[in-house]
Amino acid sequence: MRRFLVLLCLAAPLVAPLHAQDTRTITEPVIPPACITLKAELHTISEADEQKLDTARIQQALDRCAKGHAVELAADGASDAFLSGPLELRAGVTLVLDKGVTLYASRDPKQYETSPGSCGIVSKERGGCKPLISADHISGAGIMGEGTIDGRGGSKLLGQNVTWWDLAEQARKPGIGGQKVPRILVANYADNFTLYRITLRNSPNFHVVYNHGNGFTVWGVRINTPKRLARNTDGIDPGSGSRNITITHSYIRTGDDNVAIKGGPGGVTNMSVIHNHFYWGHGMSIGSETNGGVSKLRVTDLSLDGPDSGIRIKSMGTRGGLVHDVAYDDICIRNSPRPIDLSAAYAANGPVEGNSPPTFEDITLHNVRVSGGGKILFDGYDHTHRVGVRLDDVLLTDAASARYSYTVNHTDITLGPGPVNLDIPAGTDSTLTGKPANGKPESCKDKFVPFPAE
Repeated sequence: MRRFLVLLCLAAPLVAPLHAQDTRTITEPVIPPACITLKAELHTISEADEQKLDTARIQQALDRCAKGHAVELAADGASDAFLSGPLELRAGVTLVLDKGVTLYASRDPKQYETSPGSCGIVSKERGGCKPLISADHISGAGIMGEGTIDGRGGSKLLGQNVTWWDLAEQARKPGIGGQKVPRILVANYADNFTLYRITLRNSPNFHVVYNHGNGFTVWGVRINTPKRLARNTDGIDPGSGSRNITITHSYIRTGDDNVAIKGGPGGVTNMSVIHNHFYWGHGMSIGSETNGGVSKLRVTDLSLDGPDSGIRIKSMGTRGGLVHDVAYDDICIRNSPRPIDLSAAYAANGPVEGNSPPTFEDITLHNVRVSGGGKILFDGYDHTHRVGVRLDDVLLTDAASARYSYTVNHTDITLGPGPVNLDIPAGTDSTLTGKPANGKPESCKDKFVPFPAE
């Protein structure tokens, strides 16, 4: 079995050593032995199959399984599909999907209702839909295996002529509220939770949400959702009150943030994002919630191939706080409209002011290579709430320098000691110090790899 020690792998010497910030020592997860194997009874899900739910038998198996064991979903000849409504994981129990097996989410909004009629609508009301899979106040649970969980976000709801993603598009209209749609996985107060080698696709909303937990490992996961059709389909969102998180050896392309660290109340700290490949999406993001703080983040060995934004920290005056002690190292970005995007006045329709302004400081970009043009933003909130960033060995690797533009406001930029060839203007209320060395960028030739075939 392959082993991977995060703390050993990240100890390469830099100007300041970039050690992993997850305080755990992470090794490759091991799939536990099965307490029960459930055989698939479906193949493709036809309209007639939509009422043949496997929810009850999967949930019963999870409830009865002993800690340290797994409920295995397996194929039975040509039958390789399960169909389910909401499931609740149990402490110490892992849900395992064998290779070639797909767990499909029901298209029936009634299965996910938190109150009558609350799901499958656009509304201003709170609540809405349960997730397909929840992990609540448990420890040691996980989802593993070479199989697939399909949220079916682009399929029409039962009894309606709209998809989950259509509802997200309807919710763009001002004043009508938000889409009430399920997520694939929501883990709250779930310590030592593991996602291993599973494929997630087509979530109606965020694929993975992790809040108020200590210890979250994502290893070898694939998240695959369309680029433009699937609004608000973040890949992995570590959020409020979570710490000791590692995302590694994973491949993510989504209709929104590939990873979004949402530093709401309680903040997010001690997180490592290492040896990953991101494709279309909105990038390696922090925010927009930063009011609880984000700190001790290390991102290393990451390729970003064609995302809307690459390295991204976003917040605004109504939900801002302190983002600090964040370092990016060995990053390759190509064909991104905003390859570097640090925006403290983020909003789709212009800056949002408020009584909780954000500050970004002690942000380091080291050994970052960018190609394909785009806009580079260092955009602080105001004179007091600034962006503070060091650029050390940050290089544009193509000759078309005119294809890059810059926004610099309320920012303090330190250059070096490694080379920097960005043509950064003086900006507004900003400083530019340091003397970078001359040098050539490391090659990104082997960094960009195709998204793995399912």
